[in-house]
Amino acid sequence: MNCPDCGNERTRVIDTGTSADGTSVRRRRECQRCSFRFTTYERPEWESLQVKKRDGTIESFDRQKLRAGIERAVEKRDVAETTVTALVDDIESELQGREARIVSSSLIGELVSENLRTLDKVAYIRFVSVYKAFSEPQEFLRELDAVLDAELDDFDASNSSL
Repeated sequence: MNCPDCGNERTRVIDTGTSADGTSVRRRRECQRCSFRFTTYERPEWESLQVKKRDGTIESFDRQKLRAGIERAVEKRDVAETTVTALVDDIESELQGREARIVSSSLIGELVSENLRTLDKVAYIRFVSVYKAFSEPQEFLRELDAVLDAELDDFDASNSSL
């Protein structure tokens, strides 16, 4: 660790402790050249995102798994492969931009749902029917009604501005 005051590479740890929540280690350091004292914090860093599943298990984020889910939803729809790639990139960037390295699978599902809803309504319905595990036709119908109501609202808003 270089001294922030003089840049010297030789510093020594004079005190170590853990944070109150146990997520980081605080180290008090002193420069061996200028005697400047400073504090550093160590936090664990994973090589990649981790996903916490509904059953509580944690696994590495799998970009291909995300892509496969989106591809199943847009299958036989007029959605270009480049659009799917851009969608996967956007979702992965959103997750990487978060401070937490462990994200819930439900957060990923919500991000995919939001993006598909604006991209293709049929793909959205396909995705949420699996993601939300619809078990009754009424659940499917409620979601479809919500999409249709939003479409009517958008249609009415665009016609009233003419």
